[in-house]
Amino acid sequence: MDPRDRATLVTGQGIVGNADQGGTRQVTILGQERWAELMAQTSGQLDPRERRANLLVSGVSLEQSRGRLLRIGTSRLRVAGETRPCDLMNRAQHGLRDAMADRWGGGVFAEVITAGDIQIGDEVAWDDQDGGDASST
Repeated sequence: MDPRDRATLVTGQGIVGNADQGGTRQVTILGQERWAELMAQTSGQLDPRERRANLLVSGVSLEQSRGRLLRIGTSRLRVAGETRPCDLMNRAQHGLRDAMADRWGGGVFAEVITAGDIQIGDEVAWDDQDGGDASST
């Protein structure tokens, strides 16, 4: 995964330049705080890029968020489900896959509902009645 400061999201497709386009798995998202918990739990020091998610966000809990709308800047994404970790996680850090299986530690996958350009520092918040927490990418 190549780190970027900004990206363009396209409705119904995903991130411009990403290999996976369309379907329900248009964008994968990892929570920074949850990743830090996983590293502490497994005594790891892996960079979040090892998870290979498209976006790293902070200040929102992704756990049990299926069907919710996540706003990043002016873009909106509908969480379609939990991203389940694969065996590569255990190769990267012993015990990581099992740890990630708890509390949606692998993050989520989502569909782009509202297109737009996003960048580091954009506000990240739940855009529905259940939300209320906000932070940044």
